[in-house]
Amino acid sequence: MTMTALTTRSLLAPTALSAALLLGACASPAPTEEEAAVQEGSALQAESVSITDPWIKAASADDGMTAAFGVLSNEGEEDAVIVAATAEEISDMVELHEVVDGDDGNTLMREKDGGFSVSAGSEHELSPGADHIMIMDLTRDLEPGAEVAVTLEFEDGSTQEFTAPVKDFEGANENYDGDHEGHGHSDEDHGGH
Repeated sequence: MTMTALTTRSLLAPTALSAALLLGACASPAPTEEEAAVQEGSALQAESVSITDPWIKAASADDGMTAAFGVLSNEGEEDAVIVAATAEEISDMVELHEVVDGDDGNTLMREKDGGFSVSAGSEHELSPGADHIMIMDLTRDLEPGAEVAVTLEFEDGSTQEFTAPVKDFEGANENYDGDHEGHGHSDEDHGGH
């Protein structure tokens, strides 16, 4: 073998290796967590859960807060957990709440630790006087007949948006168990979120 043939082979080998590395670098990026779940056959939690009969209690911005209700249904084969919610067009502060009995025998609403779990093949009701989506620091009045978009965030990072009509409602007057000073909240009665 001549010196020229050896030099040519030596130069081509690294070039072929470089080309292979470049082609590998141009390949699709690693799948996101959501894409990986779909590829593995595991459905996203947001795709398994639907909400029926959603509604939001009418309230004025002066009231400072309201709540969203409805029935969450999980048609999937795995439990789904809602960990947060947003309602950007009317508030920057939304929490998942539960209602519990206080030490004095009155009911109190507070943030629900761990969010709302919706078991596979079952329902979880959000209703006045029970679990609900608390919408605080209202930026505008909510008149009956209006509609509001609410986004649910699930434990796996997936999200789902639903639209809820605003309705008049009187009742479910609980006290708020929490320190939200500066957010227009206290331990006073809120007139039925």
